[in-house]
Amino acid sequence: MSETTQHDRAAALSLVNEYTTDAALVRHMLSVEAAMRAYATRFGGDEEEWGIVGLLHDFDYQRWPLLDGTGHPLTGVPILRERGWSEEIIRAILSHAPEITGIQPENPMEKALCAVDELTGLVAAVAFVRPSKDIADVQVSSVRKKWKDKAFAAGVHRDEIERATIVLGVPLDEHIGIVLKAMQAHAAELGLNGR
Repeated sequence: MSETTQHDRAAALSLVNEYTTDAALVRHMLSVEAAMRAYATRFGGDEEEWGIVGLLHDFDYQRWPLLDGTGHPLTGVPILRERGWSEEIIRAILSHAPEITGIQPENPMEKALCAVDELTGLVAAVAFVRPSKDIADVQVSSVRKKWKDKAFAAGVHRDEIERATIVLGVPLDEHIGIVLKAMQAHAAELGLNGR
């Protein structure tokens, strides 16, 4: 077992980069990390732990993309355990795919992960279609407008976001605002600053 602790972001990022070469997938994980840190602040959680959950939640997806119980997120669990990640982090990651793992989100950290996961993709897509390609130009109303257009970012499961947001206990517009602001604060790192 390694010396990794649950609060080691550098080790989490190293693991992401070891298993993921797809830049868009890495950007997604960084986006979810930013949103999770924002929610940790809101709910009085451990910002490092929540951020690491967001960063690691899809680390095994590129290599094992099957969502049939033989791939993500179950394949990542033995790797996380072998490297000494906490059971809280592992359980949270498993809870973001309850239909595969049977583990339902129960605590605020797990509920937040389910609520922000898909939404970060929609917010990024809205930023990319702006003439400036800069997330600074995106507002909650911009996201809501694209929300209604089911052909836009069709892979984003809006119904899942709505359900998870209700479970989280945050109004949808407020939820979009929290995630948007978190991603705006990391625009350059996420490649969403129009450059």
